[in-house]
Amino acid sequence: MRILLLGGTTEASQMAKTLAAEGLDAVFSYAGRTAKPVAQPLRTRIGGFGGVAGLTTYLSAENITHVIDATHPFAAGMSRNAHAACRRANVPLIRLERPAWAPAEGDRWTSLPSIEDVSDSLPDTPSRIFLAIGKQQIGLFAAKPQHHYLLRLVDQPEAGLPLPDTAVVIARGPFDIAGDLALMREHRITHIVAKNSGGQGAQAKLEAARTLGLPVLMAQRPVLPSGDVASTAEDVLHWLAHEADRGV
Repeated sequence: MRILLLGGTTEASQMAKTLAAEGLDAVFSYAGRTAKPVAQPLRTRIGGFGGVAGLTTYLSAENITHVIDATHPFAAGMSRNAHAACRRANVPLIRLERPAWAPAEGDRWTSLPSIEDVSDSLPDTPSRIFLAIGKQQIGLFAAKPQHHYLLRLVDQPEAGLPLPDTAVVIARGPFDIAGDLALMREHRITHIVAKNSGGQGAQAKLEAARTLGLPVLMAQRPVLPSGDVASTAEDVLHWLAHEADRGV
């Protein structure tokens, strides 16, 4: 058995520790979007594969027998490529996926089908927006330049931002409610934009929004191909054992 673990999330790091503790032969793959990725207890590669064809070639060349997709819930391109490549190469695939967030009493959420739909739902009057979506899709909000945007990023932006009025905070989660309450009060935030990525590491902003009574514009996850899905590293280990029993 030789495993390819597609990572970049807290769950992926937990999965890597589990695989290493079990003594399983595995390779951890980062997309390369973060300047200083978290060190892993597995052999690590950084960078893309070159689409479906490139990943299919990699699976064959590296004798990969199983793939664990533990990428971000919004990394739809990588997940779709993994699904297609594994089907081509006849390699079993499982997705390690954190549960989505759900609104609780006191939340003021507006649920939107995708992150591309959020900008049109922002108010027209100048507001102070906590744009808690990472760096990849900031440009979608250039159509609403009247707002002040607070960005929380893992790395300092290498180039100018497409938004004229921004404040940037460099920080890596997990975050806590006290810190996020202080951040929102300091920047006088009026609205929060988030992607429903789920998990504990970034949930504090939603709890802070509930405490402050702030509206949240929540982009829902992209639809991914169907297949085996696990919610914990232990579930993935059970899946691997079952695949091994089948002789796969």
